[in-house]
Amino acid sequence: MIKADTDQQELQLKIDEYGDMLFKLCYVRLQNVQDAEDVVQEVFYQYLKSLPDFQSQEHEKAWFLKVALNACRKVWRSAWRRHRSAWQPEEGGRREDFPDCDWSEREGGSSACGPEERAVRREENRCLLEAVMALPEKYRDVIHLFYYEELSVKEISQVTGRGESTVTSQLTRGRGLLRKSLKEEYDFG
Repeated sequence: MIKADTDQQELQLKIDEYGDMLFKLCYVRLQNVQDAEDVVQEVFYQYLKSLPDFQSQEHEKAWFLKVALNACRKVWRSAWRRHRSAWQPEEGGRREDFPDCDWSEREGGSSACGPEERAVRREENRCLLEAVMALPEKYRDVIHLFYYEELSVKEISQVTGRGESTVTSQLTRGRGLLRKSLKEEYDFG
C-alpha cells in the first residue's frame, strides 16, 4: 500500500514537471490535440512500465523527450492516421486548437504589461506559432526543442539522433524560413 502511494506520488511529480512540455512538443509535431494527448499518456505509461533509473535531471528530461518523439513518429506512421487524413483533413496551428497558449509567459513579463500590450503580444505569439507549425517537420522539431525547451544543440542531437552539424544547419535553415515567412506577414511596403 505504501509503495503504491509512493509510486503514484512520483508519477504525479513527473506529470507536473513534464506534462506541459511534452504536450506542446507533441502538439507542434502532430498538429492535433487528441493525438498529442494520447502520445503524452503513452509516454507516462512507458515510464511506469520501465521505471528507468536516470543519471541526472538532464538525462531524465532527454528520456521523456526521446520517448515522446518516437511515439509521435509511431502515430505519423500508423495506418489509422493515413486513412483518417484521406477523409478528415487536419488543420493545425489554429488558436482554437491550442487554447490559452501564451508561449511568451516562459520569458515572463506578460503579466506586468497592460491589456493592449498583452493583446499585441498574444497576436504576435499566434503568428509565430502558426509560422513554426507551417515549417517542415525536421525544422519544426529543432526550433521547438531549441527555443521552447531551451535544449542545447548537443542535447537536441542526442534526443533526435541527428548529428550536431545537422541540428545546427536545420536550426539555421528553420530560422531562415521563419524570417522569410514572418517578413511576408509583416511586410507592408
